[in-house]
Amino acid sequence: MFGRKKTGPVIKTQYLKLHWDTEDPFVFASHHTDDYPKGNAQQAPPLREISGRNLGRDYKKEFGFRMYHGKVVPGFPMHAHWGYETITVPEIGFVDHFDSMGNQGRYGFGDVQWVSAGSMYLHDEMYPLAYDDRPNPNNITQIMLNLPLKDKGSQPEVRMMWSEDIPVIKYNDEEGGEYSVKVIAGSYDGFDALPPNSVSWAADKDHNVRILLIKMSPMSKITLPAVSSTVNRNLYFIEGSKVRFGGDEYEALQRFKLRGDEDVEVVNGDAEGTYWLLEGEPIGEKMSSFGPVILEKDKDVREAMEHIRRKEFENWPWDLIDKFHPKGTERFISYSDGREERPPL
Repeated sequence: MFGRKKTGPVIKTQYLKLHWDTEDPFVFASHHTDDYPKGNAQQAPPLREISGRNLGRDYKKEFGFRMYHGKVVPGFPMHAHWGYETITVPEIGFVDHFDSMGNQGRYGFGDVQWVSAGSMYLHDEMYPLAYDDRPNPNNITQIMLNLPLKDKGSQPEVRMMWSEDIPVIKYNDEEGGEYSVKVIAGSYDGFDALPPNSVSWAADKDHNVRILLIKMSPMSKITLPAVSSTVNRNLYFIEGSKVRFGGDEYEALQRFKLRGDEDVEVVNGDAEGTYWLLEGEPIGEKMSSFGPVILEKDKDVREAMEHIRRKEFENWPWDLIDKFHPKGTERFISYSDGREERPPL
């Protein structure tokens, strides 16, 4: 639950869990950090470290990591999305990806995958332990952005954004502090993000959608400029010690709902700080949701869930539902139409 309303730039606060609450136009977000060990020949943890777990649904951190829904390689075997977008950002670690459109790839270490699932879309997301000579930690953030009703039913789109192409701006503040801003959606200080998928709510600049990853040195300062009185602005403080807004100080691992119509100065505490900014104009349409589906009415959602139940295996073009790439695979994406992309040299 949100904390009580306060005066000043912070409207409400909320402590963070694995899944983060968000505001329209966002649906929710999640943040995975796991200290995976060296990988074996299958790019999996040693058997002794996964025996006794509830494999297939392992969310308890043992030996510093979780298997999630994976039974060999950690991650999320085939599952559906319908009616919203998914922006996946592995800052550390790899994600192996296969989908119902016939696309496949491996990405990680700052890359961004943007999936717009207006209609039924299936994919798997596995976390291979690609290195056998050192540990395989991961740090993966996944952000769900809603689609307006007019775009429910649109054909799914998948876009890969390589880390080498994504704007990361580094600054020194007036007192010698340092901070950086990675622009994943929208713009910051004149730097524009790479374009999102064409159907995205973020594709229209008037919607003021911004997704920023902000990293700050101890005691550094950043000012988030005013946008509008209607924008929903939330700052997620995921790593660090303290943060100060005006005269109020707060601990890490919190979400801060901030005013969107005024400049907000963020003063980091005495440790390295990591923040996510999610903001945008609300879509403002009444919708219904259950499980992996967000559509207009309860009836639509029930019918979609039944369609997924009947058709998901029929629509899956791969031999395994937890498919991953061979050991030694580099970052790439191969599209169903034969195109292949790799990071710039």
